[in-house]
Order: sequence, then C-alpha cells, then structure tokens
Amino acid sequence: MADQKSPHDLPDVSGLRIAVLGGTGDQGRGLARRFALAGHEVVIGSRSAERARTAAAELGDGLPVSGADNAAVAEQGDVVIVAVPWDGHRDLLAGLADRLADKIVVDCVNPLGFDKQGAFALPVEEGSAAQQAAAVLPGSRVVAAFHHVSAAVLLDPAVDEVDLDVLVLGDDRAATDTVRALAARIPGVRGIYGGRLRNAHQVEAFTANLISINRRYKAHAGLRVTDV
Repeated sequence: MADQKSPHDLPDVSGLRIAVLGGTGDQGRGLARRFALAGHEVVIGSRSAERARTAAAELGDGLPVSGADNAAVAEQGDVVIVAVPWDGHRDLLAGLADRLADKIVVDCVNPLGFDKQGAFALPVEEGSAAQQAAAVLPGSRVVAAFHHVSAAVLLDPAVDEVDLDVLVLGDDRAATDTVRALAARIPGVRGIYGGRLRNAHQVEAFTANLISINRRYKAHAGLRVTDV
C-alpha cells in the first residue's frame, strides 16, 4: 500500500463495537462517551459489573453504552481500549489474553509517577506500556493511542469538537489505520500515524510534560501535528 498523504484517507469503522477495559475511570468514561455520541455501541468494563453498569448509566440517557465485568467486555468488543491504572496493567491483560486474541487492543495507559515536583515517566521493563501489552497479548494486534486526550474535555458536554491530534503507533498497518479512523470519529480529532510500537515510550512519557503545561497554565493542552 502506498504511503497515505492525508490523515483523512481512512477505512470505514462506523459499525465497530468498542469495549473499554477500566471504563469507569475518567479517561475510559470520556472515550466511551465520545464514541457513543459518534454512534458506536460501547461496552465499559470494571472489576465490578455493577460499578460498570452504574458508570454506563451515568453517561446519559439514550447513549448506546452498557457495562459489564472486564472479562465479559473483552469478549464483546471488536476493538478493545485499555484504560486501566498502570499498577494493574500487566496482570489484567495477562488474565484476559485468550479473550483478547485476534482483536485490536488499543493501549492508552501512561506509566507515570508523581512527587512534589510533579509528574514523571516511570521505567518499564518492556520499554512502554504498549510494548508490555504486546508481550502479554501475543495473539492480539496491539496499538498505542489516545494518550494525550484530556478526560475533562471528553466529559464536558459544552465541548462539541475536541481540538486534538491523536498519535497512533503500531506494527500492524491495518490495525493502526482502523484506530486512526476511530479517532477521527470524534469531531475535531485526527488520527496521525506516529511510528512503530517500539516508539511508544516517548509518547506515553510526554503525558508528564502535558500535565506540567496544564498545571502551569490551568489548561487542557493537547497536540497538533503541522504540515500533515
């Protein structure tokens, strides 16, 4: 396939069901809400099915969002987004490896620590959270994306368009194209190919810089890529 000259050269993903592991957190709920608003059927997961159902209901009447435990959600999604806390990342995915086989798994986890000086990137044995996901999910098509999306913006009903480019990284061209197309389903967002999965570390780590920017300027900063 020839190189894509435009971020708008995308496959049709309108019929995909999206699952969100850890969907009761702010990031997971925000992504679930935006994809549901775009017309996707969304299932959000939690260790507690009851908590997941409550979170789904709180996103608003009329949205195609349901909740279940993480294991059930992993089976139901055509594309599965991982939005769980870093400290439970490896164990959760390892336990769901069979259910996630042959699926596109989108990892948006940022391994960060916090101290008096602010946020900082944590070392990861495999190189990045996305590479760790790929290591424990050898049967899945792992893509890294959605690291720099503000949960506050995603959840804000006053924001109709999200001013953001989403960097999408992975080793499977069809999978990264699918995730780029999903990103573009959110009004205002572009999905931009950002390289192979081995380059996910600096993308995850840059979230610490954005947190510093947001704290200094009391903003919800994101990224835009120029000349694309």
